[in-house]
Amino acid sequence: MRGTSFLPCLACAAALLVLGGCGTVRTPSPAATHRSPVYSPLSDEQAHDIAIHALGLVGTPYRYGGNTPDTGFDCSGLIGYVYRHRVGAAPPRTVAQLSEWGQAVDVDELRTGDLVVFGRGRNPSHAGIYVGEGRFVHAPSTGGTVRLDDLQSRHWSRQNPAFRRP
Repeated sequence: MRGTSFLPCLACAAALLVLGGCGTVRTPSPAATHRSPVYSPLSDEQAHDIAIHALGLVGTPYRYGGNTPDTGFDCSGLIGYVYRHRVGAAPPRTVAQLSEWGQAVDVDELRTGDLVVFGRGRNPSHAGIYVGEGRFVHAPSTGGTVRLDDLQSRHWSRQNPAFRRP
């Protein structure tokens, strides 16, 4: 009888090992993530989390090439940091690449988490994260800090904004 009571336990352990493999999530390598610049559409919850996270970084110093709160942010570094931490995937690093990322969105269809890309003609020069109610978070320039601005302000409304939805 002793030998037969051990077999069900061994079978249970084997089943747990097999089922445990079903829950394993494989994280794509950074190289694989970079090759595919368009990700699946964001859920409403992810879009909200992106906006909240971006708002939480207001006041962080600007730093050219910066991509963490500790070192400071430039505009694309801010976007990359927020998306990596809220979606788990990094967008392209440059504003020019961001201007092609995802799908174009009309201003009437904007939602939180969308990107705002500024620049005249074929030379995009700046980007931020739309957070709702006509406002966006961005890292504007040397000597400044990450801030919240209004798309309808005199300055930003003249900067030829385009909108992208990753």
